[in-house]
Amino acid sequence: MPLTPDLAPITRHARAVYSSRLLIAAVHHLHVFETLATHPLSLSELRQRLGLSERPAMVLFPALCAMEMLKYDTEGRLQLTEVGHHLSRAAVPTLMDYVGLEKNDPGVIEMAERLLHDGPKYASTAGIAYVKDHEAPSPMDNPDEARRLTLALAGRAQCLAPIAAEFLPRHSGHLLDVAGGTGYFTYEWLLRNHEATATLLDRPSVLAVAAETLESFCKQHPEATSLSQRVRFMPGDMLEDTLPSADIILAASVFHDWPAYVCYTLARRFAEVLRPEGELWIHDAFLNDALDGPLAVTDYSAQLFWVTKGRAYSRKEYRHMMEAAGLTPLPMQFATQMDYGLIGAKKHFSKED
Repeated sequence: MPLTPDLAPITRHARAVYSSRLLIAAVHHLHVFETLATHPLSLSELRQRLGLSERPAMVLFPALCAMEMLKYDTEGRLQLTEVGHHLSRAAVPTLMDYVGLEKNDPGVIEMAERLLHDGPKYASTAGIAYVKDHEAPSPMDNPDEARRLTLALAGRAQCLAPIAAEFLPRHSGHLLDVAGGTGYFTYEWLLRNHEATATLLDRPSVLAVAAETLESFCKQHPEATSLSQRVRFMPGDMLEDTLPSADIILAASVFHDWPAYVCYTLARRFAEVLRPEGELWIHDAFLNDALDGPLAVTDYSAQLFWVTKGRAYSRKEYRHMMEAAGLTPLPMQFATQMDYGLIGAKKHFSKED
């Protein structure tokens, strides 16, 4: 295991700006607290009152629960907490006006618009970060932008990949690393599985960076003499192109870029190319199954909402995706660092295999 300390305080503080925008937008633009001031509402009723679709609701409400402003009652309805009550006009004292000092901040206004429109209010000619977007050019297909975004994620991957590789199964077969970016997760896993091979799937411009990373990685690890011969770089689109069969599929920070219906499609596509007894492993930051926190992950979910088409999901939501794809969720789960963890599912033999 690496000796690097858990760098979660850095990422938590960097993401907190999105949480602040959520809170102020909820108070002064969506009027969440005034809507709940007199009585609790079910999730569907509150969504209808506020005009929110599923994704923004599942970003906003878990965040407000994690902030201890909202909570679920015994009937599963959302209600104000004692603290949250003081963000309504009827409360004495009320902090509505104090919070409202920042209500005209451009970031707050845009957050409110994104919540109400499930994304940017106006169509953009720019693609969404990290996502192959059919509605606009993808930044990951622009060599300069792909390099910038991929290298921006490199430090996080360097911290997390060695830890994840220790928890992932030992295997002599083939690993498919989907949207693998710099490739650090693949390289660290191959370093521990000397007979295994791997395919790194990503956009062509991203793979150019991954090839450079591999060269540097091998120089830093003299024991990795055969590693470069055991990696295949495969340009492609995981949603459209034929995927190679594999014994293990790793989806590290992949699902959270997409809305739920796309996640179900991805899980199915991955399950189809898993060999019998193969395993799908998801490395991500997970919401509580009750969708009420933790705060570090709801902050991250708000950031994902801002820069991708997705959000953070709970382990329970991932289990449903994997089961719908015909996989059996594994009972073990592992914490890595920076509020991330690993969960997996297995593909069992069937009569058709």
